[in-house]
Amino acid sequence: MKLTVQTFLTLDGVMQAPGGPEEDPSESFTHGGWQAPFADPAVGEFVMQLNSHASAFLFGRRTFDIFRGYWPDQSDPANAIATAINSLPKYVVSNSLSETDAAWRGQHPDTAHVLTGDVVSAVSAVKDEPGDELQVWGSGNLLQTLLQHDLVDRFRLMTFPVVLGSGRRLFNDGAFSATMRPVDLTVTDLGVVVGTYEPAGPVQHGSM
Repeated sequence: MKLTVQTFLTLDGVMQAPGGPEEDPSESFTHGGWQAPFADPAVGEFVMQLNSHASAFLFGRRTFDIFRGYWPDQSDPANAIATAINSLPKYVVSNSLSETDAAWRGQHPDTAHVLTGDVVSAVSAVKDEPGDELQVWGSGNLLQTLLQHDLVDRFRLMTFPVVLGSGRRLFNDGAFSATMRPVDLTVTDLGVVVGTYEPAGPVQHGSM
């Protein structure tokens, strides 16, 4: 499977708590729910398309708990996003959760699995399994490890026209450097830049 990262971002790169004030107020973050004013149908359609490529999901512990608290209650069979998240395999990186503790609520209790120990080896083993995409949503802390070890094959960044000035960012200092190849770029009517990128080798340098 290709490991893909799907992330809602602000112009200054913040990915923390786009969905609501209570989603992740850690480190005194006060801007939770910053995505809500941009109810963009084009972004919704893009997310629907992404879920059709998912063969499995990979989460950090915090995002896993957020998803597990919400998605099992979305049981409408017509909700393709909920159907994918609830029914497909889910892997959570945690050294504190047991397999029993990680059971998914609802109709698919056996679809969640815990990755412990060496994160790089564990994630690499999951990537080696057959399938289309191993998708990461949220999971900012886990992403730093994935970036440091070049485990991400594709980025899908949905960048919203808002600047927060604080919050957890996708690309932190020293975590990752690469030239990125644009695969697809569009701008929605509400000004959201939807970009798909793939790492394309080390950063090149020169003079102008």
